Amino acid sequence: MIPTAATSDPPEVTRLRGRGTPLRERFFRLGLWASLAVGVLFLVGLLTYVVVEGWPRLNSKLWTNFPDVIDPSNAGAQSAITGTVWVVSCTALYCLPTGVLTAIYLEEYADRDRWWNRAIEINIQNLAAVPSIVYGILGLGVISRGLGFGQTVLTASLTLSLLVLPIVIISSREAIRAVPQSVRQASLSLGATQWQTVRRQVLPAAVPGMATGSILALSRAIGEAAPLLLLGGLTFITFNPTGVQSQFTVLPIQIFNWISQSRAEFTALASAAIVVLLVILLVMNSLAIWLRNHFTHRW
Repeated sequence: MIPTAATSDPPEVTRLRGRGTPLRERFFRLGLWASLAVGVLFLVGLLTYVVVEGWPRLNSKLWTNFPDVIDPSNAGAQSAITGTVWVVSCTALYCLPTGVLTAIYLEEYADRDRWWNRAIEINIQNLAAVPSIVYGILGLGVISRGLGFGQTVLTASLTLSLLVLPIVIISSREAIRAVPQSVRQASLSLGATQWQTVRRQVLPAAVPGMATGSILALSRAIGEAAPLLLLGGLTFITFNPTGVQSQFTVLPIQIFNWISQSRAEFTALASAAIVVLLVILLVMNSLAIWLRNHFTHRW
């Protein structure tokens, strides 16, 4: 007798095909959708409140005028916006090259059998979960007072660099690791050195992931207030920084200062400044998405 090609499906497949989705799986999906809806609704509600509250002050005075504690109608956040640009730019200058080079060493050159390389990897992973206020204490004790840099842009940018450096390293390592080994093997087999392989093959292919992770790390740095308050970032400043040795303020500190005021006009100013900060974050995240889509390689 010739056996037929038809075979009986496993009980799990039969149940999914014939009887539909199990009840507990339906409840699990419903819980997931409910959690997503709660998060989205709260986010939309907060954004709506901030935009409506700050809409009267979303004008050119906000980014052309300096803070004013006497007349809120003429107060602005020019010094905070300029200080934010200075601090984040210096943070990127310090942490991005260090993070990328560290990731290249750990992925392409480090011998994982060496105990010090394993110790470096473990410490990097642990440092990524350290609260930001701890970095503020470190910056105050070591960078500001120990090295004598004071309450300057340099101190703030170095502290924030330490804060986001583990994120840059981890994201860069993941991007480098995602490049197929066949690309490296093909390059080496054609006579290229390891450095030429890394520079001409691995790094160009890893650019999308590295750029995305770096910009997201800087997006975290731009919204930090706790470590900068601990470092002595000024809450009221009527001049723009002129260098890394200048005193500074940033948008999160300025928002904190306005929120703490009792007059309702300052609440509207704080909401308008929050909108400006969200726009900057949105632009940075949009740039990360564009870089990822533009430079992505399909293997």
